[in-house]
Amino acid sequence: MSNSQHPVALRIERAAGDGTRLLATVMCLPLVDGIFPALVLAGALSGVIGILEVGLLVFGGSATVAVILAELDGDRRENTRSVLAIGAVLIPLAALEAALAPTIAGLIDLAVFERFAALVILAVAARTASARVGEFLPRPGVIIGLGLLGSVDPAGARFVTALDAGLVARAAAAAGAGIAFALVVAWFGSRLRELVVLDRFRFGSAVALGVFALSLLGLVPSEAPLALAVLGVTGLFALDPSERTAIETGSTEASRPVEAEPASGPRDAGDDPAEDAIGVDVEEEENEESRRFEDRAPWL
Repeated sequence: MSNSQHPVALRIERAAGDGTRLLATVMCLPLVDGIFPALVLAGALSGVIGILEVGLLVFGGSATVAVILAELDGDRRENTRSVLAIGAVLIPLAALEAALAPTIAGLIDLAVFERFAALVILAVAARTASARVGEFLPRPGVIIGLGLLGSVDPAGARFVTALDAGLVARAAAAAGAGIAFALVVAWFGSRLRELVVLDRFRFGSAVALGVFALSLLGLVPSEAPLALAVLGVTGLFALDPSERTAIETGSTEASRPVEAEPASGPRDAGDDPAEDAIGVDVEEEENEESRRFEDRAPWL
């Protein structure tokens, strides 16, 4: 398996510490930096497809997979309990933010704010694909703040206090979908570590996020689950059974006993010492060429 250092997870790891706290930070980050409230206001949770897209791409996604496979070092039950503990905090917080969304929606022009929400998802997709590209992009919270300033509509502002129970339930379902995704990865983590190439899944998830952003902009039909289809194809292409075969072959070769080389017999009277010297020179040249090749290709 590729020991991928996810750009987002790597940045958070310096502050979060161990695997469980890192996973909690990664999964709760959309609630903190404003990505999830922006998607709620943009109407991304209007249907079942939207709920699954937000749950699997925003709360789940490549950062969650990378942290679970690379950082959680407990057994299957311990990792599952860690994910469930995170879910006990994540789902109520998502429902609470969704409950406050109608109040904010009464103060802004949603048509303008939806474009900023799509820009946020595109920025997250770029950061997921490349840490270097992410250095030149503003943080999601900055984009959302600018979106709020640019979409404020004082003329049509209205203070809404009614609770939208349906929106709260859909928000909780989206967070629950992300937790369910994390539970599956944690439960099968020992096998996925041998099969999944994290870099492939990371780039595919970035593409899926980009498709999701285009659907928010109306450039891609939102009724068709294209982002989920891209994520599913990404999961298939990220599987590499040859990785497990290579691991098993390496362990077999390592466990195989080394046979003792037979002792060389006495030199025949007819052997030519000059031919032996030429053979030694050729062998040294081959070894030197091999060392040069290894220096040029250290990954081999």
